Amino acid sequence: MSTRRSKREAILKAQLLERTPVNQEEEVRRSSRNVLAPKRLQYSPEDTTAEIPTKKRRTKTHDDKNTQNKKQDPTKEEEAESSDLEYTSNGHGGLSAYELERLENIRQNQAFLSSINLFQATEELKQLTRPKPSQRGLMRSQAAAKEVLPARKSLRLQNKEAEVLTLPPEPKQTQIYEQFVRLKKPPGPLPMDPINMEEGSKLPSQLLKLCSEDSTEDRKVALDLKEYSSALKNMRITEETVAKVVKDRIFSAAFHPCTSSTLMAAGDKWGKVGLWNLGGDWGDDGVLLFEPHTRPVGCMAFSRAHPTHLLSLSYDGSLRCMDVEKAVFDDVYDIEDGLKTFDFMSYDCSTLVVGNWYGEVAIIDRRTPGNSHESLHSMDPKGLRCVSVHPLQKQYFAVAESKIVSVYDSRCLKKSESRAVFQLHGHSLSVTSAYFSPCTGNRVLTSCMDNNIRIYDTSAMANKSPLLTTIRHDMQTGRWLSKLSAVWDPKQEDCFVVGSMSKPRRVQVFHESGRLQHSFMDEENLNTVLSVTAFHPTRNILLGGNASGRLHVFSD
Repeated sequence: MSTRRSKREAILKAQLLERTPVNQEEEVRRSSRNVLAPKRLQYSPEDTTAEIPTKKRRTKTHDDKNTQNKKQDPTKEEEAESSDLEYTSNGHGGLSAYELERLENIRQNQAFLSSINLFQATEELKQLTRPKPSQRGLMRSQAAAKEVLPARKSLRLQNKEAEVLTLPPEPKQTQIYEQFVRLKKPPGPLPMDPINMEEGSKLPSQLLKLCSEDSTEDRKVALDLKEYSSALKNMRITEETVAKVVKDRIFSAAFHPCTSSTLMAAGDKWGKVGLWNLGGDWGDDGVLLFEPHTRPVGCMAFSRAHPTHLLSLSYDGSLRCMDVEKAVFDDVYDIEDGLKTFDFMSYDCSTLVVGNWYGEVAIIDRRTPGNSHESLHSMDPKGLRCVSVHPLQKQYFAVAESKIVSVYDSRCLKKSESRAVFQLHGHSLSVTSAYFSPCTGNRVLTSCMDNNIRIYDTSAMANKSPLLTTIRHDMQTGRWLSKLSAVWDPKQEDCFVVGSMSKPRRVQVFHESGRLQHSFMDEENLNTVLSVTAFHPTRNILLGGNASGRLHVFSD
């Protein structure tokens, strides 16, 4: 055992001798590293090429380790402080060469960008890229200069005694109501005097020539889906095809059937009707503005039998016919208030069906003297929102009631509790519109506030009218936009157009199967919701009206 211990001790001694240095009095060499001085936020661009003195670091020796707790020599402390003062007094604030080079590069880059006016160019580009509404059409009314009044002073500061005032009598309820309700236009014909032209100006002679144009020979044949989709893709919008036609929110719009030019009409919130000849030179960029009503123009249509007639219906209870030949707005139908919608019940457009907010339907014959109805029938007490007459069997018409679409026969109507031929169910909220398909009437297109567009099969005109398609579509426009309504393309039996709340703003065309055919979008010229849409009856032209009174036109 003793021999084993001795051998182990001998091995340990040999290992210790190998690890210990030969000369223990010499200093142990260690790698010296240049330590960067602390950075300071001081920079003088006047002298950037000055040399930076290198600060030597005092290396620790083996003796220093043994004397760490001892006090440092005061002479050495003074030398270190003096070296620090010399280093920071050179004007660079203790920045390294890398930091100085970086700051110099930043200064040179900024000088270069300012020399080429890049900052100014970016600001100008931002101003150009911001979409601005079209300035075509009606001009903005310049506000009158405000009179500068002297500063108000109290009677106390003026050294005057207070005046004894008596309160005026309280106004009656009828007087308060009259202050907020615009007076209705007087019954009878009204002259067609454009309010956006000088007083006494006559209508342009080209307007009568354009409205008298007969376009019955230019009816187009329905295209197949591929040709129809390609035709939609070729339609574009430009800055020249956007104009302010009326002053306020658009509630209704219609195309004139002429083909030599593009003539449109729009009705706004306060009873104004605007005519716009695209590319015309009369009025304001081809816009003529009239005021035949005092409340929203909820529905309008050009007569197919008399192209010079434009019928417009208003919430103020008046239905008028703009006759371009006579240059007057004739009084067709007049009640106290509450008219909502109408449609033609005869091929010569002399008979109409009119619906009001009180759930009543009136049958009107324009050939009868006066401005009253032939018969009045109560339907839904909650109100009617749309009526649509069958294109072939004119005795049938569809009515969009509260949550049901009912189809009635005008030959079997009663004063109250009229029985519907059949009804279209499946709507959970109010129905905003319902239209028969334009050529055969085999389909009914409905728009509902439950965010769905539905297509029904009405070819049998019987109780069983199945639901063919349901399309999810956002209908929540809010208070300040007109309600969205899907309307058929009069040239295509199975396709319809509707505005959209999606961003970027667009107008969408669907097939009756629910397949999206095309979305009209343009970042420069379409930046608002187009609630009111309509297709031209014979040409590939689409219009859309927004809440500021502007019409946007897509054409090929």
